[in-house]
Formats: sequence, C-alpha cells, structure tokens
Amino acid sequence: MSDPRIIAVNLDERTILWRSADIEQERRIAIFDLIEGNHFAPQRPYPDDYAGPYKIELAVEEGRLAIAINREDDTHLETYILGLGRFRRPIKDYFAICDSYYQAIRNATPTQIETVDMARRGIHNEAAELLKERLEGKIEIDFDTARRLFTLICVLHIKG
Repeated sequence: MSDPRIIAVNLDERTILWRSADIEQERRIAIFDLIEGNHFAPQRPYPDDYAGPYKIELAVEEGRLAIAINREDDTHLETYILGLGRFRRPIKDYFAICDSYYQAIRNATPTQIETVDMARRGIHNEAAELLKERLEGKIEIDFDTARRLFTLICVLHIKG
C-alpha cells in the first residue's frame, strides 16, 4: 500500500549554531505544516515495494543537503545528496527579506508589512520551484512540501 508522505522530520542540530526566536518559530511552523500535509514520493523502487510513509532527517554538510529517508520503523532506505550551489542566492535573499519582515512587523504600517511579506513569499515560491526542479526524477514533491522544505534548508544554514 502506498502512503507517499513524511510523518516525521529531524534536523541535524549540529549544523545549526544559533537561531532567534523568530527563526525557531518558523522552524516549528514549517515542520508542523509539513507533517500535516505533504506529498513526498522517492522515485527509486525500494525492496518489498515500500512506498511510505517516511521519516526524514535533513543535514547540510560541505555545501550539500543530505536527505536521509527512513521507513516508518526507522529502517534506513537511502540518503539523497543535493548540491546547494544554486540555492546560495535564494537562501541569502530569503534571510535578508525575513530580517526586513521581522523588523517591519514590529515597527511598520500594515501596508509596509504587506509589501515586505509579498516580497518574502515571492522569494520563497521561486526557491520552492527550484527545489522541485532539482529533485525531479529523484523525489516527487508538491509545491507546499517544497516551500516547507526550503524553510528548513534555510534554518540549517544559520551560522549565527
């Protein structure tokens, strides 16, 4: 029986040196929303035709994203490695616009907040499309799953 979804996400805490309360809140929301609704279907056939649900672990090492994919019983299936070179700019832009957004929600008018939030969503959406494209043929994901995974990739890039 096929159940192509993520049921648990762990981030490699060794990768994250520091995060603010705002970033921690983004992480919690991204994980909650991801588990509530996602589509995650590795395209490689597994022994006994296992097709989900999955537990994943995300880590960034040497400029690459490692997505460890496990069965529901924690048995390891595979680790997919994704080069993050094409994500450097979107990650940098996303951090910059998020900083502006967090400042705006504390000090700006509703119109200014909405403008910054629209820019933030635009960068986030473009990065999600890039992630879907980079995983094509390897892991099938929907747009909302890609957005939430991009948020978590950004969290893993925080260096303090």
